[in-house]
Amino acid sequence: MFALVVPMAAQRGTAPAVPTPQGQQPPKPERDQTISINVDLVDLLVSVADKKGKFNTSLKKDDFKIFEDEKIQSITNFSSETDLPLTIALLVDTSGSIRDKLRFEQEAAIEFFYSTLRRGKDKALVISFDSGVDLLQDFTDDPEKLSDAVRKIRAGGGTSLYDAIYLAVNEKLTNQPGRRVLILISDGDDNSSRTSLTETLEVAQKNFVTIYGISTNSAAYFGSKEQDRGDKTLKKFSEETGGKPFFPFKVQDLAISFQDISEELRSQYRIAYRSSNARADGTYRKVRVDVSDKRFKAKTRNGYYAPRATAQK
Repeated sequence: MFALVVPMAAQRGTAPAVPTPQGQQPPKPERDQTISINVDLVDLLVSVADKKGKFNTSLKKDDFKIFEDEKIQSITNFSSETDLPLTIALLVDTSGSIRDKLRFEQEAAIEFFYSTLRRGKDKALVISFDSGVDLLQDFTDDPEKLSDAVRKIRAGGGTSLYDAIYLAVNEKLTNQPGRRVLILISDGDDNSSRTSLTETLEVAQKNFVTIYGISTNSAAYFGSKEQDRGDKTLKKFSEETGGKPFFPFKVQDLAISFQDISEELRSQYRIAYRSSNARADGTYRKVRVDVSDKRFKAKTRNGYYAPRATAQK
């Protein structure tokens, strides 16, 4: 088992200095982080659904409008992406607070791998985290290997939620091909990370990683301030990166959340535009996608980081 370890010298609020597999130190150069096709091209994956959550994959280019910092943009590339390769990191919270829900989490995750992964095209890994972060199974397209790793998960102690996301993105998902997805099963609590929520969210945004947070809090009969705070954290990670938070009413409904994620990943549009803001200043720019048919609502990441002039060599 390979352990993802945060250096003990790192302090809370300071991103861990962990080398990437290529031996480089984060953050990655902005031209790698910001645009996946061209340094001038902003590439978006967009989901469109009605009020009942039913996805629409039959819209055309003219049905969409894109705004960057409230300024309308000209769409240059458009396609319906129902067959995009998936690169998935499954992160499972194994802290003591989810001990009684672990079996349902395992069963739902195993079913997801068998129903979603396509041999030779998609791949996934499994990470568990409590006070530490452990890589239980590296990238593979074999659902049996992934399922074996999930079955080995055992409940532990504290919660290093931010560290787990940061390291999964920075060490494993960065520069991976296809759709980069992080599925997080957790109560959203964090009591032992050395990275902050802001730093963790930024590294996910800069590396085009979409987060789907599945809360384990809704299984409780009575809410608490801690649970509310945790759910807000999962909601923020998901919505800011173009994913979706899930709050199953009971742990047995976890499988439905996984089914919804699988369906969305196969029901998206790929839309790109060249920003009218040509400044390479490294700033964060807000993005909004609207559809002409008001019966539907479009969802994508909330923005992106522009490249810096120093990175364009």
